[in-house]
Amino acid sequence: MRYKFLPSFVKRRGRITKYQEKNLTSLEEFRIRNSDELYTSSSLFSKTILEIGFGNGENLIFLAEQSPDTLFIGSEVYLAGIGYLIGEMQERNINNIRIHKGDIRLLIEDITEPVFDNVLIICPDPWPKARHHKRRLIQSDFLELIHPTIKLNGELFISTDWENYAESIEDVIAISDGYKELQNSKYENSDLTKFQQRAKEEGRDIYTFNLKKLTK
Repeated sequence: MRYKFLPSFVKRRGRITKYQEKNLTSLEEFRIRNSDELYTSSSLFSKTILEIGFGNGENLIFLAEQSPDTLFIGSEVYLAGIGYLIGEMQERNINNIRIHKGDIRLLIEDITEPVFDNVLIICPDPWPKARHHKRRLIQSDFLELIHPTIKLNGELFISTDWENYAESIEDVIAISDGYKELQNSKYENSDLTKFQQRAKEEGRDIYTFNLKKLTK
């Protein structure tokens, strides 16, 4: 199978529980497949926030419950995490989350006007081996690709628990136009994802980057 973008995620199915599999039958109720569906859903809310790679969706659930007037778009490639999130949404009666299944870059390139107030990328796959660094999501071409989809003065929040990846992100930011790096972000104190929690339990630091979109 040929991919338009070099995958920034490990291609694995993973184990899906019966609970998650059952929840996945409801995916179409919450799914965003293209920019038209995104624009339609976004028009019903005061703000739209994208989280790329939401894992099990802990952070999405936390933020969605805090801001019911904001639409949260969660993008994930793994069915287990999607199934878990849908179950939490239904159990908690959360109506302001929509789900994009697959490589977010395919949706991003379809967007023709700014739609996201903020974008969150929390602990993306670090691809620690040097020969795999080209697969890391945070590259200069990705920052260029997502820039037009963020509203003016909107924020792009990135975190990683790998020092080497943090150094790479710093280098990418230094050569990327259209952003200003901020000192802090409200998202630094949001609910911990399983990736951040695991890093803390294993004694690793969390490195954060807060970028503000400056130009159209």
